[in-house]
Amino acid sequence: MTRRDLFVRSPAVALSGIGLLLRAGDGNVLDVAYAGSLASVMEGPVKQAAAMELNISIQGRAQGASGLAQLIVGNSIHPDVFISVTPSPMKTVLAAGLAHNAVPIARTEMVIAYCPNGRFASKFHAMGQPAEPWWKILQEPGLRFGRTDPITDPQGRNIIFVMQLAARLYNQPDLVQRILGGDINPEQIFTEPSVEARLQSGQLDAASAYKIQPAPFRLPFVTLPMEINLGGAALSAYAGASLTINGKTYHPEPLVYYAAALQNAPHPSAARLFVEWLRENSAQEILRRFQYDPPGDAKELAAK
Repeated sequence: MTRRDLFVRSPAVALSGIGLLLRAGDGNVLDVAYAGSLASVMEGPVKQAAAMELNISIQGRAQGASGLAQLIVGNSIHPDVFISVTPSPMKTVLAAGLAHNAVPIARTEMVIAYCPNGRFASKFHAMGQPAEPWWKILQEPGLRFGRTDPITDPQGRNIIFVMQLAARLYNQPDLVQRILGGDINPEQIFTEPSVEARLQSGQLDAASAYKIQPAPFRLPFVTLPMEINLGGAALSAYAGASLTINGKTYHPEPLVYYAAALQNAPHPSAARLFVEWLRENSAQEILRRFQYDPPGDAKELAAK
């Protein structure tokens, strides 16, 4: 019998069981460390729904997924649940034996978000599509572009992959340097939760983003071709893109979100319950409303 069957057939027993599960820990506050791109949905509708449906209070920690993985493995933080974007950060946690498995819950793609009131907005917005290619607009003198740190955040690496693939697609060999000014450019790099806020305030003119990020901030965005947006199922289309930082080489990965209940979770039963719930209709409907795509044929990750 599934947890859903238990609710339908015997609500009183189900609610009592959940209460027992939560009381088995130190309380019903679940510490969830998640990729910063999830902040809007996690701190809003997911937190509210988990409280109502599961009697779980979410305490969120939003940060670049790679940085969170290192903090978890280094025993610096002890969350109950980890939610990563792209497989690599989650594989770091799995390889350290800190989770049995991780399940896919959603997928997204890369876009270019822009300030709706900025001086370049009309160029991005013309007739619903740029009057000139987006990659030419990003090279305009004085345009302020934002992105995240490629060392700690997968999105920071993903925008570099996008530009590498765009350089090939549009036959612009030096496109990466002209737009990004190098892999690590302090003038462009900001923490993930702050990028959209900077676009809203006009501190930035354009920024890298996942498709799910602009809407909660009412920011417009430019969609990118499937050949470069990293949302495609066939990674062969992205072959040739790579990035080496601090001696480690990265390649494009599927923009899939994975959730795992951690082995040393302070509230293990509630952690497993929450991860299971993220795959069910209620949570999935929330994710669809916030522009997350279904995970499709993404496979579960398992510890080796």
